[in-house]
Amino acid sequence: MRSEYPHPLNLGQDCMITINELVDIVAGIAGKKIKKKHDLTKPQGVRGRNSDNTRLREVLQWQPSVPLEEGLKETYSWITNQLIKSGRLPFSDTLAAGAAVGPL
Repeated sequence: MRSEYPHPLNLGQDCMITINELVDIVAGIAGKKIKKKHDLTKPQGVRGRNSDNTRLREVLQWQPSVPLEEGLKETYSWITNQLIKSGRLPFSDTLAAGAAVGPL
């Protein structure tokens, strides 16, 4: 965002991850047990996502250094803390659910 490059660039994890894998990762971070239900009568869409960071490396000489799972954990913790601070999520409910919130 602080560069002089005025065009969009892909930014993300460059290894393939399926939507099912992403859901499992987020559910694990949230401490939730989920049951996935797939409606096979609907279009399937893409089977997974990854980012081609070639242009990002060329233009900014930079690439992501935080793995997806770690970034999602940090983001989940930050959002949880913001909800606690705003009073929209009671701190005791967060602890009861087993969420890792880190420092407030």
